[in-house]
Amino acid sequence: MSGLSAPAVALENKPEKLCSPAIWAEGPVWLPRENALVFSDVKGNRMFRWSARDGVSVFRSSSNFTNGNALDSEGRIISCEHGRRGISRTEHNGEITMLVERVDGKRFNSPNDVVVRSDGTIWFTDPPYGIINDEEGYKSESQVIGCYVYCFDPRDASLSIATSDVQRPNGLAFSPNESLLYVADMSIVDFPTLGRRELRVFPVEKNKLGAGTFFAQVEPGIPDGFCVDGQGNIFCSCEDGIIIFDPQGNQTGKIPVPERVSNCTLGGEHRNELYITATTSLYRIRLTSA
Repeated sequence: MSGLSAPAVALENKPEKLCSPAIWAEGPVWLPRENALVFSDVKGNRMFRWSARDGVSVFRSSSNFTNGNALDSEGRIISCEHGRRGISRTEHNGEITMLVERVDGKRFNSPNDVVVRSDGTIWFTDPPYGIINDEEGYKSESQVIGCYVYCFDPRDASLSIATSDVQRPNGLAFSPNESLLYVADMSIVDFPTLGRRELRVFPVEKNKLGAGTFFAQVEPGIPDGFCVDGQGNIFCSCEDGIIIFDPQGNQTGKIPVPERVSNCTLGGEHRNELYITATTSLYRIRLTSA
């Protein structure tokens, strides 16, 4: 697979700002059935919906400090709730079902980001950022030993620790064939001398992950959320934009963004539009391919 170069990746010179309703925008998820996007305002404890037809509106006025979001195979939104410290699902009728909130009887820290595999399993990260203060959740003591990546199967409610080889896991995404899981480790924030600011990659072995290895360094800033296109290129958040890596971990381009970036996702009718959440705003830039 060949990586995308900076001149080839974008059809516009810079991202278009679509709206700025948030305190800390996060967790964008594209809804293909509606041609719309939902994203979180973690610190504002709410969620927004945006579409080209309707503009921006409040999707949920009290979101339990939802952060990351994903879609399952039935088009239902799977969300990481800092407030209730669990993974929830928004049903088609709008009702919210809590799927999992404990591991071995202990509460999670604050599930942060989530992806759904084609087999229906839900994979999510669990750093402590929603319990260290009251800005993104409710200040509380951790009940688990570490910060892990989990795999939850809603078919039988089974839960597994997929890997403990992460210090502060955040964003995560599968490779196109789902044989690999990429995970952002931003532990440099809490451990300035020994922490990581990198993407790690793990082979997927059923509901567990094999040994992780270094994939790419992310700077300036830290890796937060990211997404992977159909060719295996990774679009990763950093302090001042989106860094583009090819499947071998080589940086092939960068999209400057005027606010600190938190996350991104692919959307649009042809999935060639990159939607970017950055501090207060939602941005969009069209790509040559995805």
